[in-house]
Amino acid sequence: MQADRFEATYLIETPLAPAQVAEVMAGEQSCGTFTRVEGETDELRLRARATVEHIDELESVNTPSLPNALLERKGHTGPWRRARVRISFPVANVGTNLPTLAATVSGNLYDLGEASGLRLESLKLPAGYRAFFDMPRVGIAGTRKATGVAGGALVGTIIKPNVGFSAAQTAELVARLCAAGVDFIKDDEVCANPTHAPLRERVPAVMAVVRDHQQRTGKHVMVAFNITDETDAMKRHADLVEREGGSCVMASLNWCGHSGMQTLRRHTDLAIHGHRNGYGALSRHPLLGMSFQAYQTLWRLAGVDHMHVHGLQGKFSQADEEVIESAQDCYTPLTGGFDDRVMPAFSSGQWAGTVPATWAAVKSDDLLFMSGGGILAHPGGPAAGVASIRQAWEAARAGVALAEHARGAPELAAALAFFGK
Repeated sequence: MQADRFEATYLIETPLAPAQVAEVMAGEQSCGTFTRVEGETDELRLRARATVEHIDELESVNTPSLPNALLERKGHTGPWRRARVRISFPVANVGTNLPTLAATVSGNLYDLGEASGLRLESLKLPAGYRAFFDMPRVGIAGTRKATGVAGGALVGTIIKPNVGFSAAQTAELVARLCAAGVDFIKDDEVCANPTHAPLRERVPAVMAVVRDHQQRTGKHVMVAFNITDETDAMKRHADLVEREGGSCVMASLNWCGHSGMQTLRRHTDLAIHGHRNGYGALSRHPLLGMSFQAYQTLWRLAGVDHMHVHGLQGKFSQADEEVIESAQDCYTPLTGGFDDRVMPAFSSGQWAGTVPATWAAVKSDDLLFMSGGGILAHPGGPAAGVASIRQAWEAARAGVALAEHARGAPELAAALAFFGK
């Protein structure tokens, strides 16, 4: 890859020649349009045009993946050819502008009339270009330092019910969870600044019990307050969290936008917990949207510290293979020369029973293992729920079956009996 160009790889489907469509893509997202126009000189094209670097034609199918009125008007009946296309773009076209980078590698491409399917699969940046963007300020090492967890997975949970608690009720639950031994607590994505528990009341109430727990035990529990909002409000809420001794804020990435997250990152040194809710709209169709590799690349350029990857054997639609690949993407530096890894957050239907698959898949403790019902609904209470997960991690790392380990671990045994049904 050239130092002055970045590369994007796409999966496309079309009834036309893939090479023809690839050239349309390159022109549409750089200096051209559907036909050459006045001013688009050879000199300008040499300086600014995107370049098709490689085309790998794949299988053909008999029906299009997505509707396309233009192709229907023109009477195209297939076959529908699929190909993997790699295109490079001049860095100078975009500069240090994350929203425009996102618009360049996706944007109008999804609406191209020549394609009945198009998906951004990966995004690669030269090191010099990556250096212009934001880095995680906390990341994996900083999260471990803040929570005092030098080794082992960080066990976290989500405040449930999602909404409805008052500030005092939320603080009471947080106190119970701190006493139960969790390392990390997060708000749900739908609970940001509700009328019944506004952040101006909830943050001081919660942090009072977190500070009290820390004074008694020496343990700081990281709480990710959901401050999703318009940009100025997020800055005010982050300041409040920091004043109260907090260490983390959470935002719904897709709805705050790249520029909003950049502004938040540059405003605060708190850990930013990036929640990807809504990503399914970008990813569930195999011939539309973008893969997690490309998605998380853009958000890591905004400087987030944690990224959600969902969970193995969880309650959502993603296959385990996709969850594993997503975690590995978080562990992989975007370019050489920088440690910009972020901590993957495993969540969605996680409990002690999903620990072995998680350990076997990633062979790493550098993760947030977040369990809502698996902790809060444990028949022995939250402390037993936390203990069951830690016991499951001990067994998984030692290569011991959970049922065998549970003979000497009553909390794990209770979890297997209750949730294993």
